[in-house]
Amino acid sequence: MPAEVLTKTPLPGIQTQWSRLVTAESSDGPHAFHVLDTGPALQAQGITPTGTILAVHGNPTWSYLWRAVLEASVRVATPHNAWRVIAPDQLDMGFSDRLAHPEPPGPGAASYRRFGQRLDDLDGLAEALELDVDRPVVTLGHDWGGIISLAWATRHRNMVDAVVTLNTAVDHPSGDPVPAALQAAMAPGLLPSSTVLTNAFLRVTLGLADGGLAPEVAAAYRAPYVSRNGRGGIGGFVADIPASAHHASRAVLDESAAALREWDKPALLMWGPKDPVFRDQYLHDLLDRLPQADLHRFEGAGHLVAEDRDIAKVLFTWLSDTFTSAAATTAVSPPPADEISGLHDQLDQMALSWRRDSASVVQLADDQTTEVSWAELKSQVDSLASGFYELGMRHGDRVSLLVQPGNQLTAILYACLRLGAVAVVADAGLGLKGMTRAVRSAWPDWVIGEKTGLLVASTLGWPGKRISVNALSPRLVRLTGAQASVERLLRRGTSTTLETVPIPDPESAAAILFTSGSTGPAKGVVYTHRRLGALVALLRQTFAVSPGSSLIAGFAPFALLGPAIGATSVTPDMTVTKPATLTAEAVAEAAAAGDATMFFGSPAALSNVVATSGELSADQAEALQRIRLVLSAGAPVHPELLDKVQQLFPQAQLHTPYGMTEGLLQTDITRQQIHTAMETDQLGVCVGTAVEGVEFAVAPLNSLGRPAEALRDPDSAPGVLSEIVVSAAHLKAGYDRLWLTDRESRRDRHRGLLWHRTGDIGHFDPSGRLWVQGRLQHVMTTPAGPLGPGAVETRVDAIEEVARSAAVGVGPAGTQAVVVIIEPSPGKNLTVGSSPLALPELSRRVRDASVDAPVSAVLVVDSLPTDIRHNSKIDRTALASWANRILAGEKVPAP
Repeated sequence: MPAEVLTKTPLPGIQTQWSRLVTAESSDGPHAFHVLDTGPALQAQGITPTGTILAVHGNPTWSYLWRAVLEASVRVATPHNAWRVIAPDQLDMGFSDRLAHPEPPGPGAASYRRFGQRLDDLDGLAEALELDVDRPVVTLGHDWGGIISLAWATRHRNMVDAVVTLNTAVDHPSGDPVPAALQAAMAPGLLPSSTVLTNAFLRVTLGLADGGLAPEVAAAYRAPYVSRNGRGGIGGFVADIPASAHHASRAVLDESAAALREWDKPALLMWGPKDPVFRDQYLHDLLDRLPQADLHRFEGAGHLVAEDRDIAKVLFTWLSDTFTSAAATTAVSPPPADEISGLHDQLDQMALSWRRDSASVVQLADDQTTEVSWAELKSQVDSLASGFYELGMRHGDRVSLLVQPGNQLTAILYACLRLGAVAVVADAGLGLKGMTRAVRSAWPDWVIGEKTGLLVASTLGWPGKRISVNALSPRLVRLTGAQASVERLLRRGTSTTLETVPIPDPESAAAILFTSGSTGPAKGVVYTHRRLGALVALLRQTFAVSPGSSLIAGFAPFALLGPAIGATSVTPDMTVTKPATLTAEAVAEAAAAGDATMFFGSPAALSNVVATSGELSADQAEALQRIRLVLSAGAPVHPELLDKVQQLFPQAQLHTPYGMTEGLLQTDITRQQIHTAMETDQLGVCVGTAVEGVEFAVAPLNSLGRPAEALRDPDSAPGVLSEIVVSAAHLKAGYDRLWLTDRESRRDRHRGLLWHRTGDIGHFDPSGRLWVQGRLQHVMTTPAGPLGPGAVETRVDAIEEVARSAAVGVGPAGTQAVVVIIEPSPGKNLTVGSSPLALPELSRRVRDASVDAPVSAVLVVDSLPTDIRHNSKIDRTALASWANRILAGEKVPAP
């Protein structure tokens, strides 16, 4: 391809100084390769590269795919950390030499480039480009360039120091059908017309970009392929897909895939899960071959992940950590609040104690009460653990649990924990789409579920071998693919096999708990046995939840920890994944059935308990009076609601701790302490002071709402709006398969401790109390400075006609106007006609209440949109978009 074509073609994002033609020898003689290379640009800056990245594109793209990586190579380069990026156009692709094609490409054609020849091409290029092998060499690939780059790396283990790949496949069982997206293009009769004679294959591939490509970018991708001659390599690449056992390139593929299992050097996988070709099964095959690999999944991204997301940030951060960072200073977590014991220790002790015949778990459902004693629970756990082991479940296996909280889930969970299997918990509150995304992210080895859950899993193609909770009919066994049932495993009892299975190591992963997804795609939070044990110790210390206690669990995490504490867990008659279904009657019946003295529930659950309290009988009201502790977690609770809860539970102390999925308990405060704190007139919601074993730091926000890199101690910045940062022994061990997210959340080494950046914003007052104002992404950047939504909402919510409110920023960052959106109290009409504008008198009262935040507009909706899981986390992002359009004069329905 003449060099002048490149200079005449508009290629946004490409600097002409990167581009050159290189003649390299291959197995069939010399060829001219077009190469994008940042080496000369770095040399012009007087920078010697730290190492070299050899980036290999796939089909039907070309080296243009790597322009963001090339640009970042120059932009982020420093004398001590700089990476030369070399991105060649593969032969017959991009602006490299074209081959003769006397016959249409197809499985039997001889004129297309084969897998082995492309490896020879890279050999020649490496020699012609004189790669500096005295410094690190890293391969980077995508699509078929992924397997080509990985195969080349395994052939040159003495030269290549790390591998990085985007969506690709290194193995495809010859008996399996190829992905549907490729079947039409690979059909012998259609291959030439879809790939060479027309640009259909190219057009469809470019259409896979999330949100579509900008016209000028799409045109740049098409530039080398405007003619039939230019597209010969596209057809040749498709013809060389070794899907069958007899394909000419199959032997090289098999050899390369096997060699990858021997790769013991660093590896990074970056993945777009929405890829219709390289689906998650190929990712997990890669993880099986490269167990040491770091993985970052870009949720929402697809095949063209380099176009969809900022892969350069992940890549260069990983390279810096892997090759150029100084040795990290030793950092630790604070000591736990109390002595940590194994998650099974207390269960074992209770089963042998004088309480062995008393209830361990009590479940109320459909007007029935089911109890399991400590001795029975221990027997069930051992029976299931031995049964699961005989089915093939092993230490480290991931087990997705599609079982409602209660007696059965408790036994199943502790059986998995006994084997060292990792429980994957993505509850129905995420919705079907969210659950599917979460489960495919975790990619479980096993799925244990009730009939409905297993049918959904089978219909949607979720991975994992199936175990049903109840024995199924032959027809349902076929439909669900269930290999066994919990019911039948319990009948078999415990085998001696369990005695040979070692107790899991404290640092082994125990569970992956998915976040609510209320502020973005749900993330998998990894907990080890030690960290869950530290949480149990904290609950014992903070709330005196001791062996023999009995608690009503309207908040699932605490129900599942009951056996580890030795406390009876009572599951009330409700849909646990829908907290607002809990009634006062259900709580009272649970209290009576389990002799409970504690009640754990979410704010939405408490709200409905109060709303339904008028239906209580005298006996039920008396049962609530025996409750001594009410704990609500998941979101802040308004003081007025707490006062009403106190009337229902007159003997109870009310606590509203602050925490998150990444650390379920961080601060604590009582109802009385909240009222005392409110007298200080601080902004936000007071969530109390740190519990035992928890340390806090702050990252102050700048005028654009961005947190500082350097952390400060809270007492050095009283009243300063900041991101809240926490350290504790019971925090998460990490985020699952989100390498950069995990790194960013705990990148700090303040005071020699490991920290977690929570994403929550607030401030500490001079008394050391934490006041939360919302989430970092919801900060309003006004001309007067950053402001959290809680600074406005807490005071607006106190207005009688207001059920709930949301404060959002509208306009450019740094000059945003504050808009308050109100959900009216039942029976209240607060708008002017059919307009969403609030009545003038209400608007005045809202502005008077928000003295610290000049409110520009007050709008009203029938109901504020919330997340499914908590029924309490307001979707402020959707509301901000709606408010912006309303104030611009559009007529759009409320979200």
